Amino acid sequence: MQYFNGCNTIDEVKKLYKRLAMENHPDRGGNTATMQAINTEYAFACAKLAKGAGLSDDEADAEIRLSEEYRQVIEKIITLPGIVIEIVGNWIWVTGNTRPVKDRLKDAGFYFASKKAAWYYRNEAFKTRGKGAPLEEIRAKYGSEKINSKQKDKVLED
Repeated sequence: MQYFNGCNTIDEVKKLYKRLAMENHPDRGGNTATMQAINTEYAFACAKLAKGAGLSDDEADAEIRLSEEYRQVIEKIITLPGIVIEIVGNWIWVTGNTRPVKDRLKDAGFYFASKKAAWYYRNEAFKTRGKGAPLEEIRAKYGSEKINSKQKDKVLED
């Protein structure tokens, strides 16, 4: 199938993966076999680019594991209605109308940060005891990439 052949960066691979997942995920009317093929190619594309980015084998392996782990987590929640998914640094934050889907968020491994009124997911390697900075301050420090429900619908139309 070779979905990711034209991608030259991990960011391009991730962007294309998100679009393909929205189009082909079984929860969105796609089929399991196609989604499995996309998942396999995604892992290989990330591995190839990570190893070609001048990373050591250990760094490349860590990048591949994290990208695969985060992809799986996002895949579990990407179709939930009324939420905003945001990648901030090495964490995934979810805001919006989360109350109706809180059990699905918990099942996907998210925790609720009451002071921020947001759900978060992070790999154990990024576990910190922060000062409780506001989410806006964290975004400003690390940058962010949002995927909200309107963007999810737009991706499906493209």
